[in-house]
Amino acid sequence: MSEQHVVVAVDGPSGSGKSTVSRRLAAELGARYLDTGAMYRAATWAVLQADAELTDPDGIAKVVYAVTMEITTDPAAPSISLDGMNVDGPIRGAEVTRAVSAVAAVAAVRRLLVERQREIIAEAGRIVVEGRDIGTVVAPDADLKVYLTASAYARAARRSAEQDADPSATAADLARRDHLDSTRKTDPLQQAADAVVLDSTELGIDEVVSELRALLRKKGTQ
Repeated sequence: MSEQHVVVAVDGPSGSGKSTVSRRLAAELGARYLDTGAMYRAATWAVLQADAELTDPDGIAKVVYAVTMEITTDPAAPSISLDGMNVDGPIRGAEVTRAVSAVAAVAAVRRLLVERQREIIAEAGRIVVEGRDIGTVVAPDADLKVYLTASAYARAARRSAEQDADPSATAADLARRDHLDSTRKTDPLQQAADAVVLDSTELGIDEVVSELRALLRKKGTQ
């Protein structure tokens, strides 16, 4: 593999398969992998631990700016810690899931984390980055921008299977997060104008990854 600097941006709503696809693609390319959603979840966990009010942007920002966040970019073993404590498990809990959109909507939090994300990308060489604002905000000059989506039914089915949750409740929660993420004032979830839209509803993980590798070959970056 070439050591040239290559950035793949994978955006999309919850349940579209971003994390699985991005990790698999990064592993196959011998690239790094960055889950920006995990960073917002870790920030949310810190806010909840501090008992900060989710309606207080200044209080939220104060908590997030006070913690030291470290995230690994190995696709085989992605991990995140706060002040030296591994929080991989806690950040995936229901409480964090319910609160993460509120924390992610705070402009000061987004500024801090976007700056860190850009630093990681600059240092990585080859990297696959997934989130909700990668192609539009974090890495607008990415070599390949993909907007990965799927039907509401497929997304709810996947997420409920992962979490052993009620599909109806999961669908309602995804709809709530979609609305919050796409309507927030700062860096909302949206498709970059030059992104390739890929619907994964009827596709397996291998098929999606194969499509992305084909797109990279067309661009001469693989």
